Amino acid sequence: MSEWHLHSEPRFTVGQKSIAGRKPENEDAIGIRIPEGALLSNKGVVAVIADGVSAAEAGKEASETCVHNFLYDYYSTPDTWSVKKSTTKVLTALNRWLYGQGRHFSDAGKGYVSTFSSIVFKSHTATVFHVGDSRIYRLRGQDFEQLTRDHTTHISDKQSYLARAMGLDVNLDVDCRTLDVEQGDIFFLSTDGIHDFVRDKDIQSILQQSQETDGNELEALCQQLIDLALSNDSEDNLSCQILRVDELPEQSVNDVTQKLTELPFPPYLEVGFTLDGYKIEKELHASNRSQLYLVTDKETGNRYCMKTPSVNYNDDPAYIERFIMESWLGTRIQNSHVVKVVETNRKKSCLYYLTEYVDGITLEKWIKEHHKPPIEEVLYIFEQIVKGIRAFHRKEILHQDLKPGNIMLDRNGEAKIIDFGSCHAKGIAEIASPLDRDGILGTAGYSAPETVLEFKSSIRSEVFSLGVILYEMMTGKEPFESKLNQCRTKSAYLKLKYIPSFELNPLVPYWADGSIRKALRYEPDRRHQDISEFLYELQHPNPKYKRVNDSALIDRDPNKFWQLLSAVLFIALCASLYFR
Repeated sequence: MSEWHLHSEPRFTVGQKSIAGRKPENEDAIGIRIPEGALLSNKGVVAVIADGVSAAEAGKEASETCVHNFLYDYYSTPDTWSVKKSTTKVLTALNRWLYGQGRHFSDAGKGYVSTFSSIVFKSHTATVFHVGDSRIYRLRGQDFEQLTRDHTTHISDKQSYLARAMGLDVNLDVDCRTLDVEQGDIFFLSTDGIHDFVRDKDIQSILQQSQETDGNELEALCQQLIDLALSNDSEDNLSCQILRVDELPEQSVNDVTQKLTELPFPPYLEVGFTLDGYKIEKELHASNRSQLYLVTDKETGNRYCMKTPSVNYNDDPAYIERFIMESWLGTRIQNSHVVKVVETNRKKSCLYYLTEYVDGITLEKWIKEHHKPPIEEVLYIFEQIVKGIRAFHRKEILHQDLKPGNIMLDRNGEAKIIDFGSCHAKGIAEIASPLDRDGILGTAGYSAPETVLEFKSSIRSEVFSLGVILYEMMTGKEPFESKLNQCRTKSAYLKLKYIPSFELNPLVPYWADGSIRKALRYEPDRRHQDISEFLYELQHPNPKYKRVNDSALIDRDPNKFWQLLSAVLFIALCASLYFR
């Protein structure tokens, strides 16, 4: 499945207008993009307005660049990214380019500088991004609200200057606000050439006329606001946009189910059976949720894994949606340490998807076969796992079921992460659904406390899971005496006793155990910030863990501490007598 597009499309009526006014040149820029198909569902509708700072020598170029590049670059970001991450990445890069161009001027603040205000509509949510003194308003019924605040510093009643703008500084501070959207909402974007010269109540009065008009009349209302500002002696450029929400994406469970069940579940598959040209060689794995088969493409001779849904869920649309999303997410991740989802042009007769076949063993089996393995080998494998998971995180996807059984090692010892069944993509989670979607589906013995207790998952939750895996690779045993999967309360987690990995495997260095202990802390904020930091500590021994280890000896084993201290003192006494 190449697109994730299961929901009805929103409908907007829009109008916009921009003129130079009494100025010789128009330094404002405006733009609205309403895409079609999957882009509309996954990325949404965007409106943006920018006002090139008149004191800047390249204000016009700055505002045009802001609008044009943002409307293009935003839709080029991964569709798994959230609106906030997509926009932040684009604006940060855009601001640095503007600031860099501005440095060619004697004063960068007089180069490529512009205000920027945008609103992104996705599903039932609108996200506002704003810097400068352009504005965004919302009219809901009789309630008229300014959604942005002006970033201006007033010197006097008649003089002020922009404190924040695009291209003004290498570091960008953008206001971000998320709010719900209702059918019939009207959003209004304007530059200061209009809202500084037209009272809010007059803007509201004119916008209320847009509640029952078509698109052409919305542009006429924009012109009416411009004319009113000009009559009130506006001497600036004048630009505004009106967007009316006519319909929000809304489907009943029956609508979604009908679309999801366009392909039937596969028939019962036996060895030797051929499905769509793929011959079933053997069953690799089966559970109550899915089956995995080794298949051969009779046309090419290539071998693949075929994953099929369990007939236990053929009447569960939420399950079917997640199964379809598995392959969709898999195609978004291209990394040598993540199993590849294979897409072909062959038409499918039923619901399944293909992945590359990894000829090897699971990490779970490797752990059972390697007791007290060389630390170098463990870290070599672990580094590959981290690289694979990092590919998920870069797409703003959490795996949510990291465990040795979901990691394969091929015959060359290369690690590959498998199974997308529990993945969570922020960009997809922002799309409203009438289905009762599954929550976190991980395995308790490898899940962080917050995922079990609060159903919350983050990158630091995955750090915890990797800590469990690494401990098990080092020692052959699960941490906390294998009691993690029994914990269901905070007190149960806090009662867990951590046994240092080097007590089970003397080959484990103190600094490696210190890093594992940090990854397994109860509080997420006390773990590593991300998996790259975890890996860095393992590859660059942190001396603080030696100090912690030494200072903890008296608490961990008082008898051993005093024995060692007595031995040291005895040796020192003998040495002093000998050399006297």
